Amino acid sequence: MPNDRVLLARIGAPHGVRGEVRLFVFAEDPSALGDYGPLTDETGKRVFKLKALRPAKDHFVARIEGVDTREAAEALTNVGLFVARDLLPAPEDEDDFYHADLIGLAVVTLEGAPFGTVVAVHDFGAGDIIEVAPAEKGKTLMLPFTKAVVPSVDLKAGRLVVDAGEWAREEAPPPDADRS
Repeated sequence: MPNDRVLLARIGAPHGVRGEVRLFVFAEDPSALGDYGPLTDETGKRVFKLKALRPAKDHFVARIEGVDTREAAEALTNVGLFVARDLLPAPEDEDDFYHADLIGLAVVTLEGAPFGTVVAVHDFGAGDIIEVAPAEKGKTLMLPFTKAVVPSVDLKAGRLVVDAGEWAREEAPPPDADRS
């Protein structure tokens, strides 16, 4: 079942002494953050209004209404900024997905056997990674969210198909090139 709220940005450390914050934006168009309606925290109870947003080296710098001191900015470090899912446009391409739409999907193998459940989607800078809790007990697996590994996503059916390959098995050793 898709989540009803989507994470668009995360507040980082303060920037300066006048209440500005570093902002890490996950939206395709950072300048549109204010266009989606009210931004809230994960609970939906705290509302944030951006007064200003400007690009910096690897993040943005934002002024948030009511945050005028470094101490107030520090209190917001790591707070996620969410928007109601229904306020966002539908993805333009059938191969585009909001991370929130993938979390909770059942994961099956090419043969249709249960593999697990998507528990998170990460982007560490080299492309999206899905984190899958295995159907059987064990550590979660991190799989690249590529066509080769995830050939099919069916949001209506609530599942995605993976071709995890031998490298995804915990007992498989890494290739020789990855050994120290």
